[in-house]
Amino acid sequence: MSNDSPMAHTVRQQFQVSYSYPVVFTSDAFNKVNPTLAELLRSLNCNSSRIFPVIDAQVSEQHPGWWQQLTHYLAHHQVGSLLAPLSFPGGEVAKQSAEKIEQFYQLVADQCIDRHSVVLAIGGGAMLDAVGYAAATAHRGIRLIRMPTTVLAQNDAGVGVKNGINFSGRKNFVGTFAPPTAVLNDYSFLNTLEARDKRAGIAEAVKVALIRDPTFFSTLLEKRYQLAQFESETMRYMIRRCAELHLQHIADSGDPFEYGSARPLDFGHWAAHKLEELSQHRLRHGEAVAIGIALDSVYSQRAGLLGMESLSNIMTLLTDLGFKLNDKVLAELDVQKALQEFREHLGGELCITLLTAIGQGVEVNHIDASLMQRCVNRLLDSDTNNKKSLSIA
Repeated sequence: MSNDSPMAHTVRQQFQVSYSYPVVFTSDAFNKVNPTLAELLRSLNCNSSRIFPVIDAQVSEQHPGWWQQLTHYLAHHQVGSLLAPLSFPGGEVAKQSAEKIEQFYQLVADQCIDRHSVVLAIGGGAMLDAVGYAAATAHRGIRLIRMPTTVLAQNDAGVGVKNGINFSGRKNFVGTFAPPTAVLNDYSFLNTLEARDKRAGIAEAVKVALIRDPTFFSTLLEKRYQLAQFESETMRYMIRRCAELHLQHIADSGDPFEYGSARPLDFGHWAAHKLEELSQHRLRHGEAVAIGIALDSVYSQRAGLLGMESLSNIMTLLTDLGFKLNDKVLAELDVQKALQEFREHLGGELCITLLTAIGQGVEVNHIDASLMQRCVNRLLDSDTNNKKSLSIA
C-alpha cells in the first residue's frame, strides 16, 4: 500500500510473526529411561542437528557426571550430533564476561554451527541471559534450548523472552528479545543448590502472585513454612505456577517485547537492580527483589493504595520465608537517581507498578521521592518481624 505526495512515496510493510515454545517440567532429564529430552528434540525437528552444550561452570562442578550422562543419553536415543561443551561462568559474572561471548562466537564459527543447530544452555538465570544473548546474535539467531538449574531460573528468568548482559555497571544494558526454542526444567538440578539460592527464587513467585493471582498468594502464605524448609512438592508446585503466570503475562499483556513503558513483571525491580549494584552483587537477585517488593508494598500502603492487612500479609510471607528486608545496603540507595535510571531503562516515561490489593497492580508515572525515602528509612530502622511497625509514619 502506498501513499504519494509531492515530497515522498511511502510503502508500508506489515506482517505478523507467531511464537510458540514448550516449557517442560521433569526430573533426571539425562537418565536414559527418561525420554523427555529425546522426544523434545524430535518434536522440534532437531533429531540430526548439531547440539552445542554451554554449561554454567558451577553446575558442571556440582554435577561432574553430566557430560558422560548426556553423551550416553543422546547415543542411546539416537538423536542429535553432540559437540564439545563450552564452560561459562555462573552468577552475575556471566553478564560481565565479554571474553566468553567472543569465545562463543569463535566456536560457532570454528565448528560450523549454523541456524539449524541447537545451543543447549544449562545453568542459572544470569548465565542463561548471557548465553541467550550470544545465541540470539550469532548468525542473527541460533536455536536455543534452555535448561535452567536454579529456582529463580526455572520459575522466571529461564522461561521468558529476554536475554542480556551488563555494560558499564548497568544491569541488562545490552540485550535482545528472542524467545527460546524450548525450555526444559529439570528439578534434579535443584538438589545441589544452597538454601540461600533456593530461597532467592521464591521472591519471584511472591512478586507475580502479588500482581496477578491472589489465590496463588494465599497458597504461598499458607504454605510459607513448607517453602521455608524447601519441601519438595510445595517447591515444585510453586515453580510450575510461577512459571505459568510469567508465561501468561508475556502472552496476554499485549506487549511481550516491552515496546511500552509498563513493566508489571518488574514490580519491586527498580530498587532491586540498584541494590544489586550497590552491594556489588553480594545480594542475590531474588534477595534484592524481596527487598524491592517490601519497599514498594510499604509505599503503596503509605500512599493510600493498599490496606494495612494486605501489607501485613506481604511482610509476614517475606519474613517467614527468611528474607532479610532491612539490609544495610538500603542506606546507600539514592531514590531519585535509581528512579531516573529505571526510567532510562524503560526508554520512555517513568512507570512503576504499585499495589491496590493482593493480586492487583496499578501503573503510576510519578513517585514521591521523599515519601519513598521515608519508606526506605522505615525498612532500615524497623524490626521487619514487627509488620505493624511498618505503618508508622
